[in-house]
Amino acid sequence: MKAVLMDGFGGLDVLSVGEAPMPEPKEGQVLIKVVATSVNRPDLVQREGNYPPPPGDSEILGLEVAGTIVEVNGDVGNWKIGDRVMTLVGGGGYAEYAVAYASHLIPVPQNMTYEEAACVCESYITAYLNIFMIGGLQDNQTAILHGGGGGVNTAGIQLCKALLPDANIIVTASGKKLDRVKELGADLVINYEETTNFADIIKEYTNKKGVDVILDHIGAKYLEPNMKSLGYKGRLVIIGVTSGIKAELNLALMMVKRQQIIGSVLRSRPVGEKGEIVTQFTRHALPKFSDRTIQPIIHKVFSIDDVVEAHRTMEEDSHFGKIVLKISEG
Repeated sequence: MKAVLMDGFGGLDVLSVGEAPMPEPKEGQVLIKVVATSVNRPDLVQREGNYPPPPGDSEILGLEVAGTIVEVNGDVGNWKIGDRVMTLVGGGGYAEYAVAYASHLIPVPQNMTYEEAACVCESYITAYLNIFMIGGLQDNQTAILHGGGGGVNTAGIQLCKALLPDANIIVTASGKKLDRVKELGADLVINYEETTNFADIIKEYTNKKGVDVILDHIGAKYLEPNMKSLGYKGRLVIIGVTSGIKAELNLALMMVKRQQIIGSVLRSRPVGEKGEIVTQFTRHALPKFSDRTIQPIIHKVFSIDDVVEAHRTMEEDSHFGKIVLKISEG
């Protein structure tokens, strides 16, 4: 089968398109003919050698796929050959065929394209898990979502506006993305290129109350302003550490304010736990995709043969929404 291969770890030059062995579904898995996948930042980290797939999963890049079931193995519930599905995968998305656990499958709504479906699982489930299930955001509460314009950030804004219409959403973004983030529904957008300490803005905006939830992928650089921005019983959910892994923390203030710092990674969770997350997402969020309240935002669709350009676009951080790889015709 056609797939994106890596010649070791490193920069864009390690990527090429070639032939790879067909994957075989294990008990409780299905084989999917992949129509589209997406490029996510963890793919770049894996390409550089710093994010290996879970044991037993494919070494091929790619964390989500959309396509059609072509083979099943054992008990896969009500799923059958020919079903249109989108799903998380531990690896193997950048290929013509991929295997996935039946418990991780989500039906693709009839009015959704495969390219749109390829945007859903990694970003929207990550946002849903960390903002709602872990962060516990409620209506009439306030959240900060860092990284305006990225896949998880745009997904988070859309989910909050669709599921919690009275929640107050604050987003940090670069100057070139401010207007589009605002159009997406953010109540306050902060230009992080001009503001060295967003905590002061948050303090004024919330009348010193602070926010309830922060979704952060920056890590060390933002720890201090994040904690200053959190209110009483606030939750900081960290899903990435792009700025580093070490920072000082005022433990006494955290204790007094009864704040929580929660680390979260989706990929390495046990199969059953991922299945429970997918079930919750399917039940509560999928209807918003079916009725087009939420429409995945696609920056650009690249052919699998243009995977280097797709990764370059992600590295340049010039995109807004998701970068999609078209693998085959649906």
